[in-house]
Amino acid sequence: MTEATYRVLARKYRPASFAELIGQDAMVRTLANAVAQKRVAHAFILTGVRGVGKTTTARIIARGLNCAGPDAQDGPTMSPCGICENCRAIGEDRHPDVIEMDAASRTGIDDIRELIDGVRYLPTMARTKVYIVDEVHMLSDKAFNALLKTLEEPPPQVVFIFATTEIRKVPVTVLSRCQRFDLRRIETEAMIAHLAAVAAKESVEVEATALALIARAAEGSVRDALSLLDQAIAHGGGKVGEAAVRDMLGLADRLRVHALFETVMQGEVAKALAELRAQYDLGVDPTIVLQDLLELSHLATRFKVAAGGIDQTALGSEERQSAKRLADALSIPTLTRAWQMLLKGLRETREAPSPIAAAEMALVRLAYAADLPNPADLVRRLQEGDGGAAAARPSSLPAPTPGIGPARAVAAPPPETRAPRTMEATALAPALRPNAAMTAPAIRSFAELVAMAEAKNEMILHANLVANVRPVRFEQPRFEFRPTERAPRHLAGEIKEKLAAWTETAWSVAVSREEGEPTLAERRTAAKDRALAGALEDPLVARALEVFPGAELRDVQEVAIDESAPTDLPPGEDDA
Repeated sequence: MTEATYRVLARKYRPASFAELIGQDAMVRTLANAVAQKRVAHAFILTGVRGVGKTTTARIIARGLNCAGPDAQDGPTMSPCGICENCRAIGEDRHPDVIEMDAASRTGIDDIRELIDGVRYLPTMARTKVYIVDEVHMLSDKAFNALLKTLEEPPPQVVFIFATTEIRKVPVTVLSRCQRFDLRRIETEAMIAHLAAVAAKESVEVEATALALIARAAEGSVRDALSLLDQAIAHGGGKVGEAAVRDMLGLADRLRVHALFETVMQGEVAKALAELRAQYDLGVDPTIVLQDLLELSHLATRFKVAAGGIDQTALGSEERQSAKRLADALSIPTLTRAWQMLLKGLRETREAPSPIAAAEMALVRLAYAADLPNPADLVRRLQEGDGGAAAARPSSLPAPTPGIGPARAVAAPPPETRAPRTMEATALAPALRPNAAMTAPAIRSFAELVAMAEAKNEMILHANLVANVRPVRFEQPRFEFRPTERAPRHLAGEIKEKLAAWTETAWSVAVSREEGEPTLAERRTAAKDRALAGALEDPLVARALEVFPGAELRDVQEVAIDESAPTDLPPGEDDA
């Protein structure tokens, strides 16, 4: 066969009948029942990823509708003969009554008008005129609108078949007029069997692991898989081996990826960086390495939580054993943390000006985080008094985290370490309650004044009362205070005006030279400092800071504990 007449495998082995379609059993069964009951729809829409067989399926449907063989004398058939004139003309893309239109290049309303004009004419040699519109989501809004009426009430001899990879971009008005079929990605096992059959027909020697790599790289697309097989045959000089396919696809050695993952999880940074650099020098893309590490962390997690649902067809025996060993050695929190860090590192590697540098930094972060205990394990160690052991770097893969019982309520800090309530946090005056009598409220303290400003939504005044007012005396109807240097000049007048309006009483508001009490903001800061100082003296907090060198205690919050809540301890025992 000369180079000029060579047909690539994706075209040579394109299915010509429903029996040759793989992985689309649901659609084939639906169409078979429709043909048997003579309930064939006038419009279909096929959706799925690229290369899954949308246009091929459309042509097979056109063959079934127009086959003139012995099984199709009375109408459409699910078994087109492939030898009649209609079948051969449709297979060779030369049938006058099967019109294919690429909506990606013909998107306008004029193209649709041309299509609609031909609808009213009867077929010249076929039973049914079939219009196949590929990438239909590319049509303009005007083109879709022009098509609606014809699509809803087409002539009886016309069938529309639309194909798209972006079903969400197709208007709902079009979808509602079509019978929809979602073509599934081809499963790895079915894809490997198909590739093996094609290789046998081509008399090509292949390795099963090489076919598994091709099937995985194709991501469910038959066309992509056949194109990669075609390339692999040429790359290997007529033989398809695992090493050649890895070299062709730029993939890292899977076992080396497993070793790299194990090295990183053991915290051996220098060894991990050396292995990454060695793979990079061999031509492996750093993003491919991180993708493989991501896939491995996912695989180990699946082995740990649901090993029975894993498709192990594409996994070698050594790869399966390595993944199981990682699953046994690593805990779920460790694996999920590795997944999150690798995912972030992959995004950085794709965007970084130097991908290898970004990949190295991702591995460094993961290696230094691999030995950190998860929060539940840390609490257990602290409660058992083993805080120092958590900081030691493991010499081997970390063992699975022991089961941690139901979480206990964390005891509130001692009374002397709790932050005192601020003045405005006290109860509001009864007049502010919803059921209070419709009389002017009484403001008997500075705290009630602050609360009233907040209740009246006077937020600027409220902020000044909290930060810039040092109360001296508050005896209704007189208020004396010392302002801070940042207080506005008109603050006393504004307070007097608001008090008079809220209480319907004349007030005397004066600025005093006395020192006065600290502002509410100063009291809060002092209370926080006292709470932090008290918390730092707590043995549990001290051990936690030892476990995480460089950590700081930023805040202390009071946690309310429901004393009536049931515990998991047996009767007669107290919580630790």
